[in-house]
Amino acid sequence: MHLDVQDLRNFYYRSTLGRSAQVSVRTCMQQMWPEAKGQTVAGYGFAVPLLRPYLKDARRVIALMPGPQGVMPWPSGLPNVSVLSEETRWPLETGRVDKLVLLHGLDTSEHPSDLLQECWRVLGPGGKALFIVPNRAGLWSRSDATPFGFGRPYTMGQLESQLRLHQFLPERHGAALYQVPSPKRFWLKSGPLFEKIGARLPTFLASGVFLVEASKRVQPTGTLIGKAQKRAEKALEGVAKPA
Repeated sequence: MHLDVQDLRNFYYRSTLGRSAQVSVRTCMQQMWPEAKGQTVAGYGFAVPLLRPYLKDARRVIALMPGPQGVMPWPSGLPNVSVLSEETRWPLETGRVDKLVLLHGLDTSEHPSDLLQECWRVLGPGGKALFIVPNRAGLWSRSDATPFGFGRPYTMGQLESQLRLHQFLPERHGAALYQVPSPKRFWLKSGPLFEKIGARLPTFLASGVFLVEASKRVQPTGTLIGKAQKRAEKALEGVAKPA
């Protein structure tokens, strides 16, 4: 179930709770990916609140927004980099992306398996993908007041299993949104304190979202091994049948 792009924009850019959520998730992401100098960075879903730190130094930044969600021009005041895209057929060449961010992408997709295959396709050698999904055990996935209350929440184990099934290798994980998902002033003022305390917790039960960094896993074709086996067999023919 895709949310409307206008609702997402209003939440992240026009509400205090949304701006606070944006800071929390982006801070966690930048701890994992502090820079992207000279790299191609792509976002899918509604990842634009997280892509701005890379606009300055990245070789290219692309914001892909699925058709059912809709698209908006971004970034404000700069040349547009957002593109309306089919969910499982992106206008990107194979192996071109160095860093890929999914926010409100995998959890809202009606075809998650095909979407993960497309993520795998566009990543280049050594490329990394960051999947951000609602925590099934967190408060944010239970609240209709935020975009994280829609779509499919995950546990950490479910997300990592899904990634491994589609030839990704999970490498690092993080968590964000420890504050209460409420627009009330008391909870908003307490938000920074909850984020500091939550970041030190040994478990991820209290977080609103998971962040899992995964690399593209490529299986060997076996062609070279097959040729080597044939050469070895031929070399031993004289031993088996002496002249």
